[in-house]
Amino acid sequence: MCSVINRVKPVQRTLALTLRLRPNTEGSSYAAAESRRFCPGVSAGVNPLSATTRWYCSRMALTEGLLFRQLFESESSTYTYLLADPETKEAVLIDPVLETIDRDLKLIHELGLNLKVAVNTHCHADHITSTGLMKKRLLGLKSAISKFSGASADILLLEGDKINFGKHYLTVRETPGHTDGCMTLVLGDQSMAFTGDALLIRGCGRTDFQQGCPKKLFDSVHQKIFTLPDRCLVYPAHDYLGQTVSTVGEERKFNPRLTKSLEEFVNIMNNLNLPKPKKIDISVPANLVCGVHDV
Repeated sequence: MCSVINRVKPVQRTLALTLRLRPNTEGSSYAAAESRRFCPGVSAGVNPLSATTRWYCSRMALTEGLLFRQLFESESSTYTYLLADPETKEAVLIDPVLETIDRDLKLIHELGLNLKVAVNTHCHADHITSTGLMKKRLLGLKSAISKFSGASADILLLEGDKINFGKHYLTVRETPGHTDGCMTLVLGDQSMAFTGDALLIRGCGRTDFQQGCPKKLFDSVHQKIFTLPDRCLVYPAHDYLGQTVSTVGEERKFNPRLTKSLEEFVNIMNNLNLPKPKKIDISVPANLVCGVHDV
């Protein structure tokens, strides 16, 4: 770890000097965003818990000819993902949030994309999805969610279904446990997996509400996610510590919950004693109807 940090420091010093000389920047939030872009996973002296002004960043995609953006909503610490084929301009949006609908639509417009599908990895309890409202503002847009979520959408997805955009596609892997309708979306070449709340970076989704079941979650992650290639990038729906991406190999080796036995995992999950999400009573009813309930 020390050798990695030492290699990064000269880059950070150069970047810091550049930022001091650059006029009209946005202060520490700009510096934090730039340091993450150059050195993903390294905080560059910025406390990740205070980095609540992230808007969006570009991540290197391993797949050739893929446009990819990772976006962040600070109140619920939710990641939204935009994927597109730069030739056909067809795009998919994963887990969009109501509060950031204008930001997302602006980016889609700036990039000249044709958003085909807005998909939720599950029926969220901590924020309201923007898919319903976005459909009213983008002609032809389809919403999608798991058939087992109990939510309404234009497309109800099942295991093995594909979401096509240009020459690319996402494949559905059902990963229940956090909720019955959780799914992981895997890029066609298995270089990226969007795991929703099933698998987080060094963690996992809670299992104490919305049909949660620790045994189901344990089996889902081990059978549907940990069977992907080690180098497959893991992009979760949330992170609360400023982390942006992991890999299947890392999580299989270092995840403090999912490296335990099934019995130990169940015991951990049954004793988290977490407060319920602040917006659960508003978010769940709204998300069951594509996020347009009382909006």
